[in-house]
Amino acid sequence: MVTLEDVAKQAGVSLATASRVLNGSTRQVGATLRARVEQAADELGYRANIAAQTLARGASNVIGIVVHDLTDPYFAALADGAMRAAATEGLLVMVGTTHRDPEQEIAYVATLNAQRVRAVLLVGSRVADHAVTGRLRDELARYQSGGGRAACVGQDLLGVDTVAPANRAGAAELARALAGLGHTRFAVLAGPPHLVTAADRCAGFAGALEELGLPAPHVIHGPFDRDGGYAAAQQVKDATCVFAVNDVMAVGALAAYRERGVRVPEDVSVAGFDDIVTLRDHVPALTTVRLPLTDMGARALELALAETDEIVVEQVAGEVVLRESVRRMA
Repeated sequence: MVTLEDVAKQAGVSLATASRVLNGSTRQVGATLRARVEQAADELGYRANIAAQTLARGASNVIGIVVHDLTDPYFAALADGAMRAAATEGLLVMVGTTHRDPEQEIAYVATLNAQRVRAVLLVGSRVADHAVTGRLRDELARYQSGGGRAACVGQDLLGVDTVAPANRAGAAELARALAGLGHTRFAVLAGPPHLVTAADRCAGFAGALEELGLPAPHVIHGPFDRDGGYAAAQQVKDATCVFAVNDVMAVGALAAYRERGVRVPEDVSVAGFDDIVTLRDHVPALTTVRLPLTDMGARALELALAETDEIVVEQVAGEVVLRESVRRMA
């Protein structure tokens, strides 16, 4: 059976362009491109289906947002930004959480495709498994071939519009700032090694220390959550400063130190990454790398709904925020 992908390939256009021409989208396509797509469809004998035409015309007013962990304030802030942006467009939102299971993420996309939602937004890190990422990419392509739109917040690995946090650069900037305060012995609560976000933040931090001629940090892997930070902090031995690759892990580390009578920052300094809102009033205030999470979620939804055939990838830089959980070394 001839597919929309076959038509797009023969016409030399993107899958989105072919869908807009053949599935009746209200979004405009130039006359030259339209003619090429229609000619390729005639030559191949392609016929569009009614379900795809309905979706392409925007009959659905539902957006699907898939996050890794809705109890994590990082994902809650991103989802909130996307949901607020959806409300301004008069769109309804369905939210699903994968509990960090890549297979569940693929299943969600397939389900949202079957429900013919207008757009799908994936929020969260990719995993270091090319086969799994490839299957998710293929599932998104099937959804898009029917006229759906998609975007993600994370790494640019899925062939869709992407809002990409500059994780390596942000962690490297943090390392330089902490070293500038006189710290030379570091530990990294690194999260799972297969999670690309965690790996990038750890690598960026360690790489900056190496460039500064400082010793390599003590790297401790564990779950990417509060309990992971709590357990990892108890394995830290000789370090004046601990970097947790996300703020919720830093919260766990702070709890572990408090229970053991280790003072922060007098005995050890602690830093995180993300600047989640719920920690703004924590005592001591957490040094971190600030990402504009709500704005990132809103921007990802804007990209998913945009009337462009080009894949857009936007890097979002983090800002180091030095607070009371880190002290200057004498």
